[in-house]
Formats: sequence, structure tokens, C-alpha cells
Amino acid sequence: MTTKHIAGALVLSGALLGGPSLALAQGGTAGTSGMDHMHMGHEVVIPKGALFTKADVEFMQGMIAHHSQAIVMSRMAASHGANPQVLKLSNKIEQSQVPEIRIMQGWLERNHQFVPDTSSWHNVVMAGMLTPEQLKELDAARGVDFDRAYLEMMIQHHAGALRMVDDLFNTSLAGQEVDVNVFANYVDDAQTTEIGIMQKLLTQLPAK
Repeated sequence: MTTKHIAGALVLSGALLGGPSLALAQGGTAGTSGMDHMHMGHEVVIPKGALFTKADVEFMQGMIAHHSQAIVMSRMAASHGANPQVLKLSNKIEQSQVPEIRIMQGWLERNHQFVPDTSSWHNVVMAGMLTPEQLKELDAARGVDFDRAYLEMMIQHHAGALRMVDDLFNTSLAGQEVDVNVFANYVDDAQTTEIGIMQKLLTQLPAK
């Protein structure tokens, strides 16, 4: 499923549902382990009768920050001597995740929740996200060293996103609201595929 298709699916489901309506359940758990250190500084309040849970809101907020760091990583490729295949992949990640952030921000806005911006990755720690030291290491690398570091670190990053999806669906009552369910499954499919591509690209790099 392409980003265009995912956006269409979310718009369609939102139109059909007319926003939050009758509740399946309210609340949920306090958070997911993939987002244990996500502190947006805003309390999540779930309206009575909402279809979504606290975990759904935290997932969308957290994934905005997660995606934002991936975009920062990917934008380094052009100026750090990435090979054509790695550059193509980094462009794909950026070009898909930018509109996905807008999708998540739109969902949060429609549901009257705090909407993080793309700087939010500076203030949170979640599964797979790079440490400041790793980011410095990536930024210092050039050529094939950058290719290897980018691929290894983005695999780590994507694996963290998959953990966030897994944690969402393993949280009681979470991931059932239509838009959240569609989006989370899309992230799982897309990033699983990209991990496979990155693993293959790693095997094609010159030996250290």
C-alpha cells in the first residue's frame, strides 16, 4: 500500500465515521513499552464515548517523533556521499514519512489531542531511536562508512517502530479504532519491507 493509498483510506474512514462516535471502550493502559520514555508534556484525556484509547493517542504522538528522527537521518545521505542505492532508499523513506507525519497530525487534531511537531524527536526516547552519540557518529561518516552506518542505524530505527506497533496491538483495547488500525498495519508492512531491503544493501557493501 502506498502513502497515497494510506492517506485515502484514512480520509475515507474518517468521512464514514464522522470522527469519534460510539465507544468500543474508553481509556486503556497508561502506555506501551516501546514508548516508555515518551513525555510530550501534555496529559492525554480521552473523551467519553471515544473509539480510541490513550495508547492510540500516545502511539500517534510517539510515531510523529520517531518518523521525524528518521527524516533527519535520511536527509544526511545526499551530503554525506551515500551510494546511489542508499540515496534512493533514504529519499524514499523521507518522501513517505513526511506525508505520514501529516496524516498522524491530522488524526490527533481531529480528535482534539496534543499535536507534536517535527522537532519533538529531540525530547523523547523510544524504541529504536538513535542516541545523540549515534547521531554524531552518523553525521561524521562519509561514503561507504556512511552507507554502513545509515543502514545499520535505520534497521535499528525501523525495528523500534515495529516494536511500537507490536506494543500497541498488545495493549488492551488499543489499535481498534479504524484509522489507527489502518495506519499501524501500514507502518508494520512498509518498515518490515524496508528492513529487508536494507539488510540486502548491507551485504552489497565492501568489506570493512
